[in-house]
Parts: sequence; structure tokens; C-alpha cells
Amino acid sequence: MNSETVLYQASDGIAEIRLNRPHRLNAVTQQLYDELNEALSLAEADKDVRVVILTGEGRAFCVGADLKEHKAGRTAFDRRQYTLGEQIVCKRLIRLSKPVIAAVNGYALGAGAEMAIASDFVLMAASAKIGLPEISIGTFLGGGVTYILPRLVGLAKARELVFLGERIGGDEAVRIGLANRVFPDEGFLDAAREFARQIASKAPISMQLAKEQLNMAAEGTLDAALTAELEGMMFAGTTQDWQEGIDAFAEKRSPNFKGC
Repeated sequence: MNSETVLYQASDGIAEIRLNRPHRLNAVTQQLYDELNEALSLAEADKDVRVVILTGEGRAFCVGADLKEHKAGRTAFDRRQYTLGEQIVCKRLIRLSKPVIAAVNGYALGAGAEMAIASDFVLMAASAKIGLPEISIGTFLGGGVTYILPRLVGLAKARELVFLGERIGGDEAVRIGLANRVFPDEGFLDAAREFARQIASKAPISMQLAKEQLNMAAEGTLDAALTAELEGMMFAGTTQDWQEGIDAFAEKRSPNFKGC
């Protein structure tokens, strides 16, 4: 799939999705949301894909909404559909059965930051900046960020990021728990791909179970988490990958998981 606003390629267990509006610093439009959702559907359906990298073409990850398009006389219905488009994409990133890595190669602002935050991992280039300027320009947050952000950085820091709208770099983002790793600008995507390859080498069924439970755990009780873990362990034990993991450990080799 190569559409007008999104580039997609898959190889070696990794689906790489690039936002492709570099002339507008990958500012989002309704078309971009629609085509990004299609790309995520492709990655979800492809049994060979173990992990997804989401990044931006050019010098930005995504600078948020395309404000020029917002001035084009859209109706209230159009504006709602656009906002719903982001909600659908971010929910899809959260609920996708495969891990999603946001490779933040430049500015990730507004909706761009929200898509990154909805991903499972945030990797940042050394010069990249992430921020939530919505309150500063009289609009509001989306993509579930009011739910996810306090869980990542704590309520006090979430308030600071949202109310002040300041842009922070990768080192600070890692320090507060917003991002996972910072890599040098030179070779950034290669480093993100290597990170993805490490994840792709793990047992995909076990990874899917872990993603689901980690995302849901804060909504339930300890007893519910223990029950889910028990069921997960029992289910994982029925898979061929479980036996492969046992055999590989005994034979002192790397496992070759098949996702079955």
C-alpha cells in the first residue's frame, strides 16, 4: 500500500508506516487519518508482521492538525468527523494486536504527540520535540491522551505538559516516562528498526496477551489481573511457540517463534 498521504512497507516481520505530507510537516487531514487506518488494517491482517513502526517522512513526525484545512469553511459535521478520525486511529494504535513503535524523527505536536502517546513505545531522535499545544490555541485534546498521559507520567506532570503546552526533548521525555529511548539523529531510523527487530523476535501470541493485559490492568482489580494472567499462561502453554521456547532454552539457542 502506497497512498497519497501514507507510505507502507513490510519486511522481516516489521511494518513501517510513514506519514507522507512532508511539505506540511505531516500535518494531519481527514484523508491522512483514513489512509493511516487502512495501513494499520493491513498490518493487523498480515500474519508475517510482528511489530509496527510509525514515523514521519521528511523532518517532522507530525505537527498536528493542518490549520489551513481547518480554515476552509468546513461544517460542524465535517469538524466532528475529522476529530472522530483521530479518535479511531489512536484507539486502533492502542488496541492493535501487535506492538506499535512511534519513531519520532522530528516535531510531534498536538495530534502528532497524541498518536505517539497512543503507541506502545516512543523512540525519539536527539533533536526531536514533543508537545501538546492545544490549550494554548483554544482547542482541546484528543486521541485518549487525558486517559493515557497521567498513567505514563503521573497526574502532576500531565497537568504541566497539557496546561503549559511546552515542547520537550527526548532526554526529558525519557526522564519523566513519556518516551522509552533517545537515539542520535544520524541513523535514527536504523536504530528504531533494530529496536523493532528485537521485539519482532519475541513470541507474538505472548506479546499480544501482554499488551492487552497491560493496557487493561489499571481498569481492574488485582484479582482480575491474576485471573487474566492465569488464563494467559494456560493459553500460551497450548501453543507451538511455548514448546519452541522451552526447546530453545534447553538447547542454548535463540528461539524461532512462528506465532502459533
